[in-house]
Amino acid sequence: MIYITRRERFNAAHRLYREDYNEQTNYEVFGPCSNPNWHGHNYVMWVTIKGEVNPDTGFLVNLKQLSNLLKEKVVNKLDHKNMNTEVDFMEGRFASTESLAIAIWEQIEQPIQKLGAELHCIKISETENNYVEYYG
Repeated sequence: MIYITRRERFNAAHRLYREDYNEQTNYEVFGPCSNPNWHGHNYVMWVTIKGEVNPDTGFLVNLKQLSNLLKEKVVNKLDHKNMNTEVDFMEGRFASTESLAIAIWEQIEQPIQKLGAELHCIKISETENNYVEYYG
């Protein structure tokens, strides 16, 4: 089995807050990330897939196809958007990086299977110091 990782980048805004909390409680729990006027990040996403090398092509999947899939299903929907209000697959979800990783997994797991591979891991870096990994 071989593992291949593709990196993509996007910029997105979000706000961490709970409607059932008042502004003070939101700030106490989520800090500046609860800013009512939103805040943003320059996200880096790594998608790792796995499977067997195709003996006819010498690779697991065509990386151009993988890149196009990630752009269509994830990057184009998130880039320069507000996750709380503009991203269909984040509707009804808490806009944390953890929730984002799970939602991305749900968006791309089956399309990656159609390419002939299995999704192994989603890694999203929100800042240079914080990242999330999700293994399904």
